[in-house]
Amino acid sequence: MNNASSALKVAAGIFLTIALITIVVILFVSAQEATKTAQNNFSDIQTELSQASFTVYDDTTVSGSQVTNALRKFKDRVEFGIQVKTGKNAAGEWYGDMLRITGTLTNEQYGSVIGASGANISNTWNEKLDEYVNPSGKFKAKVIKDNSNVVRGLVFTQTTVSP
Repeated sequence: MNNASSALKVAAGIFLTIALITIVVILFVSAQEATKTAQNNFSDIQTELSQASFTVYDDTTVSGSQVTNALRKFKDRVEFGIQVKTGKNAAGEWYGDMLRITGTLTNEQYGSVIGASGANISNTWNEKLDEYVNPSGKFKAKVIKDNSNVVRGLVFTQTTVSP
């Protein structure tokens, strides 16, 4: 009887150990799925936050002072360009890097960096120059994204007031 009792205790111990291991594995697998979901959500949030500073400029009308603030804010950003088209300079001037946004372009070329611009931001404050940005002027803003959906630049086009 003693052997049967010991065998039952050993069998119960083995059964409980297997049950415990099974529960741990199930919990680990479900925690792994929850971790993957959390990582994906975190990645989405991170992408939104990285582009949140540009939502202000996405197809909106901004003032000239907001244009000059954007020039100051993003002037040191790598592979980023801002084009400002004023009433006196309809062709526009690039600040930072120049981007491909016109002509016959493939999807891969749009928004890519051509090269560095030699324009000086301080020209936008000099009323004598064509690059002058009137602080009370109105500008249509546009965000330029490349093929990877990365923001590469901004284009500000001054809206003219009809007499």
